[in-house]
Amino acid sequence: MRHPLEFTPQNLQKPLLYVFLALTILIFGIFGALDVPLRNPFAPNGIVSLELAGTPDKAFSILASWDPVNIPLSGSIFPKFYAAFGLGLDYLFMPVYAFALGFGTLLAAAKHKKQIKLFCAIAGWGAFAAALFDMVENYMLFRILLGDYLSPKPEIAALCATIKFFLLVFGLIVIGVARATRK
Repeated sequence: MRHPLEFTPQNLQKPLLYVFLALTILIFGIFGALDVPLRNPFAPNGIVSLELAGTPDKAFSILASWDPVNIPLSGSIFPKFYAAFGLGLDYLFMPVYAFALGFGTLLAAAKHKKQIKLFCAIAGWGAFAAALFDMVENYMLFRILLGDYLSPKPEIAALCATIKFFLLVFGLIVIGVARATRK
């Protein structure tokens, strides 16, 4: 199996990793700021709580906790605005993190035998698959934010989020193992 970024000239692989990694960290920091108004007892993990709600009842509870009637406003902007803006920004984040993880797995595979290279290639494809699952998840979350929180939207969002997180963690583990076992 070939790595999805194998076509990239070798002299550009590391600089591209650094660019996408820096962008990933920057956007992740923005998400941290956007998530602050969303954290409460019903959504202790902010938007991630909604991603993993998994049922209409939990999704409704989280949405209700973000209702401006139930919490103090931050300026004049409703908390759901932060969630919607974050979901929109996530569409920019998806290719950024996919390329960062993809280049990370590509570079981790260097100077390894066939088995590690195979896992790095699988993890590289997994990074881009994670972004696709993230797209479906975000579409469901937009629908939920608009008040359409009935089945199967929360279930689909939770399934896609779980698969996305699994693929991203798998990629990071593969990079760690590949770097630890480098010749």
